[in-house]
Amino acid sequence: MQQILRLPEVKRATGLGRSSIYAHIAEGRFPKPVPLSGRAVGWLESEIAAWQASRVAARDNTCKQAA
Repeated sequence: MQQILRLPEVKRATGLGRSSIYAHIAEGRFPKPVPLSGRAVGWLESEIAAWQASRVAARDNTCKQAA
């Protein structure tokens, strides 16, 4: 079973604010939320971790190209 994170947890984990998260979603650069009920949404912890790993990989590739 996968852990579902609510917005405050996603904000803490990513360091992004609410508007930045939703802007990244609109641009297709952040995992889409999972509808929970009514207006409640959450994000799969595994998808947030994969997004974080991709950001680190992008950083590392940029650093290697600059060197």
